[in-house]
Amino acid sequence: VYNAAPTWGVTVGDALGVPDPAVTQHQHQHRGQAFSFLGIRVSSPLSLVVNGKRPPGSALAPPCLALSNPSAPL
Repeated sequence: VYNAAPTWGVTVGDALGVPDPAVTQHQHQHRGQAFSFLGIRVSSPLSLVVNGKRPPGSALAPPCLALSNPSAPL
């Protein structure tokens, strides 16, 4: 689950409700083998319903800011 906190997740057997999913067909080739699978994305883990309940706010990973300046001297 993208943007989920490392301490949160779902387990085998959980009932998962996915409102407004974005379904994408992925097709890749690697070393002569073809791989095809569906991917389902949601805007946030907080929009899911797990076992009839919404995840707590702590299920969302905190934001992380990454900066780079290629022209800065080393």
